[in-house]
Amino acid sequence: MKFDVKYIVGFALILFSQGIKAQFYVGVQTGIGNIQSDVKGVRSSTDIGGALKAGYIYSLTDHIGIGSGVEFAQYKQKVFLEQPSATLTNFEVDQTGSAFSYNITTGNYKESQTLQAIQIPLFVQYKKNINKGIDFNFRVGVKYFLPVNYKIESSASSVNGIAYYPDVNLYIDNLPEYGFGNQKNYAASGEYNTKGIFMSTFELGFAFEMGEKNALYAAMFLDSGYGTILDQKQNESYLSYNPTSSTDRKANGLYSTDKDATIKPVAFGLTLGWNFE
Repeated sequence: MKFDVKYIVGFALILFSQGIKAQFYVGVQTGIGNIQSDVKGVRSSTDIGGALKAGYIYSLTDHIGIGSGVEFAQYKQKVFLEQPSATLTNFEVDQTGSAFSYNITTGNYKESQTLQAIQIPLFVQYKKNINKGIDFNFRVGVKYFLPVNYKIESSASSVNGIAYYPDVNLYIDNLPEYGFGNQKNYAASGEYNTKGIFMSTFELGFAFEMGEKNALYAAMFLDSGYGTILDQKQNESYLSYNPTSSTDRKANGLYSTDKDATIKPVAFGLTLGWNFE
């Protein structure tokens, strides 16, 4: 995306410099947090995600304000192969420089993913009093989503790595000292390489006056990413080829099998916060 994050950060700093005229807020978000992907042959189960947030809203008029802040978000999910016994192929090069097809078949493969990120929002708020001590609020804007880490825990009841050398029409399925063969009870950790993206954000809720300068805030929110957080130059095997061992394979993750895949965060749920001046 051509729009540079430095403009959001710069604008947020300008608002913060006007903080003496602003309304501050702290809060939590919880709901469905999904890391959407278009990787073929892969399915995921959605888990509960959440975020801690703090910021400020600078009032331009009685009804319109501009807000910004900082948020720490976490997404968790489990990822599986659609066909548990599917064989995935990637091209590798052995220690002698010979190219081959690396075919990986796993049993009961499961990947637990945890994505943590810093989010910098910039939004416009519309506020209208609808009853004594109750304000209606609608917020719309963008967030810069910056992954801090995207870790995976992979496990499988079995892993079988087979090499096929097309130049000589040769299959190798049992040469463990060169990385080919079977392994039982596989478990390993890994991490995806990531980059920042932008998200759209919408929030609809109410503020309930709890004092002259304090209010309880409750809302529904929807955040959706644009582009991909995956930063990868080439396709990789989801369990890497180790040229010296068939029992020490690195976990690259299922999403690493497609470097052009779109991997993006999507979340919706409830916000509970406290507004103060």
